[in-house]
Amino acid sequence: GMVVGLVEKKELVLGNKIKSGDVIIGANSTGIHSNGYSLVRKIVEKCGLQWSDEAPFENKNLGDALLTPTKLYVKQCLGLKNIEGVKAFAHITGGGLTENILRALVEGQGIKIDLSTWNLPPVFKWLSSAGGVSQDEMLKTFNCGIGMTVICSQASRDEVFSQLEKNGESPIVIGEVTDTKKVHYSGNLV
Repeated sequence: GMVVGLVEKKELVLGNKIKSGDVIIGANSTGIHSNGYSLVRKIVEKCGLQWSDEAPFENKNLGDALLTPTKLYVKQCLGLKNIEGVKAFAHITGGGLTENILRALVEGQGIKIDLSTWNLPPVFKWLSSAGGVSQDEMLKTFNCGIGMTVICSQASRDEVFSQLEKNGESPIVIGEVTDTKKVHYSGNLV
C-alpha cells in the first residue's frame, strides 16, 4: 500500500526559511518501515533464518517483526503545519537520516545530528550486528528509529513538542541545521 496526498500550493510548508541553528526534532518510527529490505533479506539469509523463526530481537516471529506496518505521520504533521516557526518536514525513507533531512534544506546548509539522543531500537541493533553493517551504512539505509523529522525555530520548539505529544509522540531534539553543507554525526548508534 501507499499514501498519496494533495496540497494546495498556498498551504505548502517550504524549507526556504530554514536558518542555521534551527532545531531538528525526531518522531519515533515503528520499525524498518518500507526501506532497506534488500539488505534485510540478505542478512536473514546470511543468518540462515526462516521468516517463521522467532526473531532474535523480539518475542514474535521474524516475518511479523520485520514487517511491522509503516507509521504514517499525517495527523502529527497537520497538527504542526500552522505553528509559526515550523519550517520543514522530512519523512525518513530510502536514504535514511543522511539523505532525507538534507532534501528539506536549501543549497549550502547541512545538519548536525547527535546519535546519543535516542536509543536504537532492537531490530536495528540486530541488523547492524548480524549483518556487519557499519554505522554509516545504517544511517544511509534505515530510519534507525526516527521515522519523521520536523525542522523548526528554537522559539517554536516547546509548542512543537506539545503538539506532537498531544498526538501520541515522544519527540526528541536530535540535532540542528548548520551552514556547513555537510552531515555531521556525533555519538554512536550502537
